[in-house]
Amino acid sequence: MSGRVVIERPVSADMAGSRLDVVVGAIPEVGSRSRAEVLVAEGLVLVDGIARPRSYRVREGQVVRVEVPDSAHDSGDDLTAEDIPVPIVYEDVWLLVVDKPAGLVVHPAPGHAGGTLVNALLNHGLAGGEEGFRPGIVHRLDKDTSGLMVVAKNDRAHQSLTAQFADHGRTGPMRRGYMAFVWGVPGRQRGTPDNRFGPEDL
Repeated sequence: MSGRVVIERPVSADMAGSRLDVVVGAIPEVGSRSRAEVLVAEGLVLVDGIARPRSYRVREGQVVRVEVPDSAHDSGDDLTAEDIPVPIVYEDVWLLVVDKPAGLVVHPAPGHAGGTLVNALLNHGLAGGEEGFRPGIVHRLDKDTSGLMVVAKNDRAHQSLTAQFADHGRTGPMRRGYMAFVWGVPGRQRGTPDNRFGPEDL
């Protein structure tokens, strides 16, 4: 069973106001912003004991706690291709678009060493990317969320798509959309969801 390195760091004055993924990515044991995004998405990053989204702006003096899985999860050497059926709705020489079903984890993580979308992509012939354990992955969806995902097929596409997703459509043509079915009328007409909500919140 792989272990984890737990790191706790107070936010310094020069990092105050920075995004959480930027702060975590600057930690040597993490090493990159893209890996920081993975750790945040997996719930392995806490700010003053609370899970925050990657876009959260930290404040001076807050304590950032990060659980970093050991190096066994950083290498693609132990990944194997698996015949996992994932519908491909589009493909060209640069990218492919897959229809990720609910219940499928996107990339290997503690507790999910196999049976992921990455294992399916390896079976499709993809490899590489910025980090070996996430070939072609440029964005992610939660395990229980279904939807279309764009996957890069080469380094040039990977760099371009990563930059476009990070920009959130502010300056480029890329747009992301989400669909939800709601029964009843939410109690609040405006707000920013930062956690799961259910019927009791309506």
